[in-house]
Amino acid sequence: MEFIKEEIEDMSISEPSRIKHEDTEEQIDQMEVKAQRHKLHDVKKHCDFTIQGTKDKKLHTCSQCGKRFPYISGLRIHLLCHSGEQLFNCDQCDKDFKLSSSLKRHLKVHSDERPYVCSLCGKTFSWLVNFKQHQKTHNEVKDHVCFECGKSFTASTQLKRHQRIHTGERPYKCSSCDKSFAQSAHLKSHERVHTGEKPYHCTQCEKSFRDPTVLKVHLRIHSGEKPFNCDQCGKDFISSSNLKQHLKVHSGEKPYVCSLCGKSFSRLDSFKLHQKTHDEVRDHVCFDCGKSFTTSFNLKQHQRIHTGEKPYKCSYCNKSFTLSGSLKKHERVHTGEKPYHCTQCEKSFRHLSSLHFHIKKCCKCT
Repeated sequence: MEFIKEEIEDMSISEPSRIKHEDTEEQIDQMEVKAQRHKLHDVKKHCDFTIQGTKDKKLHTCSQCGKRFPYISGLRIHLLCHSGEQLFNCDQCDKDFKLSSSLKRHLKVHSDERPYVCSLCGKTFSWLVNFKQHQKTHNEVKDHVCFECGKSFTASTQLKRHQRIHTGERPYKCSSCDKSFAQSAHLKSHERVHTGEKPYHCTQCEKSFRDPTVLKVHLRIHSGEKPFNCDQCGKDFISSSNLKQHLKVHSGEKPYVCSLCGKSFSRLDSFKLHQKTHDEVRDHVCFDCGKSFTTSFNLKQHQRIHTGEKPYKCSYCNKSFTLSGSLKKHERVHTGEKPYHCTQCEKSFRHLSSLHFHIKKCCKCT
């Protein structure tokens, strides 16, 4: 299993008045949630809902209007519409929220508001948790130094773990397969691949995860928090790995080269997927039409042709898509984002294919 490695800034407190205000907001949240629970209980008495099962996930259907939701939390919010209960609506993207404080936090996604300012270095943050994490970086005493690369750490245990990068030592071995790991936490997380255990549950939806860091990143989908910022185009991301991947769009870097055909890739997963095309291992078969695929992911995507499932919904309009990539491309129509830039002229494009077509046709750019 590949791990999402996040460069987490450590936390501390420097603005007590702001933090006190944040605590008050949390208390208001709790009171609002309690009130909403009572109201929702009354709604449920008069508005039954059904859960229809599919192979991959449950669809929660409102019996009042027939609208379906992939998660029970979405249906619960929707039920309040029938009760006449006021929902807090975002006028930027039309999302609804049960709590006014949830809407307030969400609006930071649109406004780029960064109210938390570090008094020591001037760095700004949208979210209190990231501000606290950052503050600790100024207070840390890093007196445990690696003599191989000069990197320093706050504790000897951190240094010891780091040194395994240089020594290649992997003392934690899996009893079910041949894999070994440099950290015990990584072994524990890997062993859940064999046991199927997913102990980390999202409180907002029905998803569960093997690794707590993956859950942490997932929760940002619900909160709208995107703490990792691209300094070239200003785009924000939910994880450092997503930002790192995005930066290759600007650099054009394609470090993964196929030794059999010379094709190069910017992403390791795309490279590995391509490698399978040479081996022709297609052991994932569709029982509806007999078509076979190299990965279970590709099979799952293909099966949506038969089921008609379109799980990726546009937050700006009513359109939905079978592939996440198709949704991303579509949303650029609403946002106006054009991430693909011609290096020879000043034109930008929404899609990579449009840039390639432009380069072929434009005499200035060939």
